[in-house]
Amino acid sequence: MSPVSKIKVIVVDDSAVVRQVNRETLERENDIEVIAVCPDPVVALEKMRKQWPDVIVTDIEMPRMDGIAFLKKVMAERPTPTVVCSSLTQEGAVTTMEAMAAGALAIITKPKLGVKQFLQDAGSDIVSAVRAAARANMSRVRTSSARRQAPGATAVRPPQPTAAGGAGAMHDTTEKVVAIGTSTGGTQALEAVLTQLPRTCSGIVVVQHMPEKFTAMFAQRLDGVCAMEVREAKDGDRVLPGLVLIAPGGRHMQLQRSGAQYRVRIMDGPVVNRHKPSVDVLFRSVAQVAGRNALGIIMTGMGDDGARGLKEMRDASARTIAEDESTCVVFGMPKAAIDMGAVGKVVPLDLIAQEVISYGG
Repeated sequence: MSPVSKIKVIVVDDSAVVRQVNRETLERENDIEVIAVCPDPVVALEKMRKQWPDVIVTDIEMPRMDGIAFLKKVMAERPTPTVVCSSLTQEGAVTTMEAMAAGALAIITKPKLGVKQFLQDAGSDIVSAVRAAARANMSRVRTSSARRQAPGATAVRPPQPTAAGGAGAMHDTTEKVVAIGTSTGGTQALEAVLTQLPRTCSGIVVVQHMPEKFTAMFAQRLDGVCAMEVREAKDGDRVLPGLVLIAPGGRHMQLQRSGAQYRVRIMDGPVVNRHKPSVDVLFRSVAQVAGRNALGIIMTGMGDDGARGLKEMRDASARTIAEDESTCVVFGMPKAAIDMGAVGKVVPLDLIAQEVISYGG
């Protein structure tokens, strides 16, 4: 028995090339051991009966048993951190969102062509995803079957408010905005929070670390279970009560002021803290343009993206909240923010919605 236990990984993919490249990528790391590579979930389950992995890296579309059925079986039997390696297509986004709802923690995308070169180039992302998954508290992962329907989530939505702006509203504004940042485990955590919010809640802007094409599908799925309207943000969208705007994958999102109104700016640019969209980019803009009219919330995720931005929000008199370690899937991002003095209040996941409602619901 080695002094330091390695992260044991099983790779499941019907492509021999993907299996080979992922194995080579992971085995280059001193802290990771690939205990099996499998062409389909049936073989994987046989291997897992003999030695259960710490992390599963799996495709979704595979022969004999699809990845969704495989994931549900694993989560029912012995919940295990899972990274989905999925095709970067619209169809792939649909099935991957089903996988996230079933308990998968992270997405690594792969193209239809040039897969070998892509996976070699994306090696650091795969390694980081596996390490984050290995640290996950699976008892905190909420699958869709375990969630409660939000009260009033199926209620008919009232019409969108018309553009505000009466006399005296040119410079000061009383409009409030809620900014949320999250990463690993965040898809489940966001659903847990947003499904509990009423349609009257203040406008919300969200950065969830997720690849392009997947955020639109994620927003669509949330829209179907929330009382608030949820959609992927577009450049120039106004932040309105009853509306949740999710930053599109592969683009940064900033908050801007236009008179008494808040709008979002969607833009390209370099990655920040290894992410695009970055929570820090959003939070810093909220600190600058909203200040005391904002509530910032940082939830489950690996790394420290968002910590500095949340500190700027707090310094600008915004209210700031971090998810408590007891409910985080990965406590990295909230811990970094707490350690930096960016957090005014630490709250377990189940009480975050009430904080949002109390603030501007």
